[in-house]
Amino acid sequence: MKIAIPVAAGRLAQHFGHCEQFAIVDVNTENKSVTATNMVPAPNHQPGLLPRWLAEQGATTIIAGGMGMRAQNLFAEQGIVVVVGAPAESPETIAEHYLAGTLETGSNICDH
Repeated sequence: MKIAIPVAAGRLAQHFGHCEQFAIVDVNTENKSVTATNMVPAPNHQPGLLPRWLAEQGATTIIAGGMGMRAQNLFAEQGIVVVVGAPAESPETIAEHYLAGTLETGSNICDH
């Protein structure tokens, strides 16, 4: 399983479409552990590009602070699970909490 997390300044970027890079976190779902984290520069922001691009990177889940409904639907079309409202923590911390079922999410900070 691969979790994509938008990153700015080493922490989750609150809006996925305006991040500097993505952490692609490889996880072992059997023992619920992070096995690797690869930082990948984000492509130039274009409507509809990121869902397809992240699917090509092997992402099966994206965890973000905020994301518009259109983007959420595009991710769903790619078979990528969307989690919004995540806190601005390190990618590894977010992935570990997600795997443990302890990731506390708030409201989606994006309204478009």
